[in-house]
Amino acid sequence: MATPPNRTPQHSPPQLETPADLTTVYSNVVRIAHSATEMVFDFAHLLPGVIPARVSARVVMSPLAAKLFQRALTENLARYESTYGEVKLPGEQTLADYLFRPPQNPEPPGKG
Repeated sequence: MATPPNRTPQHSPPQLETPADLTTVYSNVVRIAHSATEMVFDFAHLLPGVIPARVSARVVMSPLAAKLFQRALTENLARYESTYGEVKLPGEQTLADYLFRPPQNPEPPGKG
């Protein structure tokens, strides 16, 4: 039996086809669940005063795919922040308080 030649792995992104009728959904909250063999991501859009938030998309991945997704997301957020500045996380407030706070009046000129 012949030994296969040593090949350098090719790391090109997979070609993806986006269907013309693909529906885009906006999500500002995600619920994550998992079993031993899969990760489940339920994406929802949380609106003030609307309970419960309605799940608009569910993505199921293997743990390996989820780990690779995490790596890609981390790399892309770093690129985003190097271009547009740091994405600040809410501090002591809840996420809902941060996302849905009432409008702030601007400070008058000369103050601050």
